[in-house]
Amino acid sequence: MRFRFSIRLQLLLLSLFLFTIPYLGYKYVWELEQYLRNGQEQTMIGTARAVATALHERPALFDSQSAYLQDVRPGTDLYAPPIPSPIRLDGELNDWQQVIELVSEYSSEQVIEYYNNRQGEPVSLSFNHMVGRYGQFLYAMFEVHDDTLLWRRPNSLSVETGDHLLIGLETAQGDLVRYVVAPYESGWVNAYKLASNSDATRAIENALSIQGRWQETAHGYNIELRFPLSMTTGGLAFSLVDVDDPVSRIKQYALGTANTKALSELGTVITPSPEIERILAGLKYADSRVWVVDKHKRVLARAGDIQSATGIEVSPPTPTSNALWQWLESEWLLPLYYHILTKPPADFIDELDDAYALIGEDLGTALNGQPDSLWRLSPDNKAIILSAAYPIFIEGNVMGAVVVEQTTNGIRTLRNRALEQLFHVILAVMLLGTLGLLAFASRISSRIRALRDHTEAVIDDNGKIVGTLPVSNQRDEIGDLSRSFSDVLARLQQYNSYLENMASRLSHELRTPIAVVKSSLDMLANTHDKNQPDVFIERAQSGVNRLSTILNSMSEATRLEQAIAHEDPEPFNIVEVIAGCVEGYRHTYSQRNWLFTPSQDVISINGSPELVAQLFDKIVSNAVDFSKANSDITIHLYIKDKRVLLTVSNPGPLLPQGMKNQLLQSMVSVRKENEHQNSTHSPHLGLGLYIATVIMLFHKGSLSLADNPDKSGVTVTATFPLYKAM
Repeated sequence: MRFRFSIRLQLLLLSLFLFTIPYLGYKYVWELEQYLRNGQEQTMIGTARAVATALHERPALFDSQSAYLQDVRPGTDLYAPPIPSPIRLDGELNDWQQVIELVSEYSSEQVIEYYNNRQGEPVSLSFNHMVGRYGQFLYAMFEVHDDTLLWRRPNSLSVETGDHLLIGLETAQGDLVRYVVAPYESGWVNAYKLASNSDATRAIENALSIQGRWQETAHGYNIELRFPLSMTTGGLAFSLVDVDDPVSRIKQYALGTANTKALSELGTVITPSPEIERILAGLKYADSRVWVVDKHKRVLARAGDIQSATGIEVSPPTPTSNALWQWLESEWLLPLYYHILTKPPADFIDELDDAYALIGEDLGTALNGQPDSLWRLSPDNKAIILSAAYPIFIEGNVMGAVVVEQTTNGIRTLRNRALEQLFHVILAVMLLGTLGLLAFASRISSRIRALRDHTEAVIDDNGKIVGTLPVSNQRDEIGDLSRSFSDVLARLQQYNSYLENMASRLSHELRTPIAVVKSSLDMLANTHDKNQPDVFIERAQSGVNRLSTILNSMSEATRLEQAIAHEDPEPFNIVEVIAGCVEGYRHTYSQRNWLFTPSQDVISINGSPELVAQLFDKIVSNAVDFSKANSDITIHLYIKDKRVLLTVSNPGPLLPQGMKNQLLQSMVSVRKENEHQNSTHSPHLGLGLYIATVIMLFHKGSLSLADNPDKSGVTVTATFPLYKAM
C-alpha cells in the first residue's frame, strides 16, 4: 500500500518547526550572557583600577628592598607569607602545613662554603626550609636530613664543635649582624650573637630575641625559630654547617640560602604589607577576591573569598502557591531543562586558595604596564573564573599589580533563571500550538471528507445527479469550494435536464416541418387536380427549409468557434458598427421604435467588427422576440472605468427566477412551447445568447442580463475593454 500523507500528518510535520523556537531562545539568552560577561569584565577592570589608584605613588606601602629588586633569586630571596595562627615552637612542623606549598628544598647545589679543603666530597646534608610572618614576628622552619647529627660538646664554649645554624641579618643602619644556634641536645634553643669579624665564629653574647626549638628526628632534625621583624630591614640568610666526625669535630661545609658572612650576598625577605592589607580590608564585602602582588608576582595582600564572589547577586525565586505547578516544575520540567543547562556549583576547587605567588597572562600584561583580563576554568571544570589585573605605578615604574577575581556563577544563575522562564513559555506555546494545529488539521480533514461524502451522495452509480449538495456558510477556501461544487452540480443538473428535455424540444421543433412535408406529400399523391401539385410542393419545400434552418442553428456555434480561431483582432470604432446595424434594424423591424444614444462619436475597441455585428444581431433578435409591436428598444453606448458598455433594453417579460446565468449557456431557452406554433416562425434552440457569449470571450469582455429597475423589461449589457493607442 502507498503511504497516505494526510493533511493532519502534514501539519503535524510542519509543527516540528516550533522546535526551532527553544533553540532561538537559547541562542538569544546565550548572547545576552555574553553581553553580561563583557559588562562584568569591564566592571572588574574598573574595580582593579580603583584599588590600584589608592596604591599609586605610595612607596612606603612596598618593601624598600624586595619591591625594588630587579631579579628574584629563588631560594635566596625568601618570601614570608602571613601565617593564619602563631607557630607552636615544638619542632613537629605541624603548624606549617597551611603554607607547605612555599617550602623550598636545599641540597648539594646550594653549598655556600667548603671547609678544610673538602671540595668535591659528597654532601650528605639536605633540608626543606621556609619562613612566615605572624604579627610582628618572623618564623623560620628547617626540616633537615642528615646522616649524622653531632651535638655541640657539653660545657664547650666553641659553637663550631657540632652541627650549627648560622643567621645573617641586615640592621636598620645597614650593618651585618650574625647569629649562631648550636645546641647541646634536643630542646629549647636561643641564638648567640657572633663577633663582627666575619672570619671568626665566636659567640660574644646571648641573643634571647631569637628563640625556638631544635628537635632530633629519625632522618635528622627539625628546627623552628622565631624573632622580631624589627631585627631586619629585609636582608636575611641562613646556612647549616655540617660536622660529622665526632673525634676531630672539623667543619665540612655550609649549606643554606646565602652566605651569611657578606652583607651584599644576603637574601631579601619579602613580607606581605600590613598597610596594604588594611587598605584591602573593606573590599572583603565587595563580592570579589582582590590580590595585590609585587612586580615579582608575589602576594603582598589579599581580601575576599572567591567561593562567594559570584559577580551578580541573584535573589532566590519567589515560590508559587500552586502545589501542582511546583510539583510539575521540580519533578519534570527542571530535570528536563538541566539536561541542557548547567547549574553553578555550590563549591569548587580553588587552586589559589593558599597561593602566595600568582601567574597568568593578565598579570604578566599588567606588570608590563597595561591592564588585562583573563577567563579560566577551575581545576575541577565546575566554575568559570574571571580575573582582571591593573598595574600599580610608583614614580613611573610598575611596582606591582592589583588582581580582582570573580566567578560567573551569578550570571549563570541569572541565565538559567531566564531560560527556565523562557522554556516554560516555549513549552506552553509548543504544546498549545501543536494541539491547535492538530485540531485545525482534524477539522479541515473532516470538512473535506464531509464534502467528498456529500458530493458522492448526490451522484448515483450511473452518473445521474439525484440530489443537491448542502451549501456551506463558512467564509474560507473549503466553504468556497463547497459552494463552487454546489453551483457546478446545479449547472450540471440543469444541463442534464436540458439534455433530457432536448429530445422533446427537438421533437417539438421537428414535428411541425415533418408533418408539413408528410401531409404535403400525401396530398400530392392523392390529388387529381392539376393546379394543386404546385401548392403542395411549395408547402413541402417550406418544411424542408425549416428543417435545414434547425440543423444550421445547431451547428452555428461550432462554426463560429472555428472562425474565431482564425480571426485577427484589430482596433475599430464600435460607434460606426452599432449605428450601421441600428439603421438596418429600422427597416427590418419597422414595427419597433429604435433609440440609439452613443456618449461620443468615436469609441475604439480591439476586435472584429463582423463578430460585434453578429453579437449585436443576437441581442437585438432576443429584444425583438420578447417585445411587442410599437415598443421602444433603447440602445446605449458609453465609457465607464476604462470599459466600453453596450446596453440593449426592451420592454417585456422579466427574466425567469434563477436563470440569469443559465440563459447565457448553450441550448438554454425559456420560450413557451406554444409561443411559435405557426410554421413560419424560425425555430429557437437557445443558442443565440450562447453565441453572443462566445464572441464576448474573444473580445475579452463579458455579457450580463438584468431586469430593468422599474421591472418594465430586460437589459442586456455587453462590456468591452477600451482600446488605447500606444
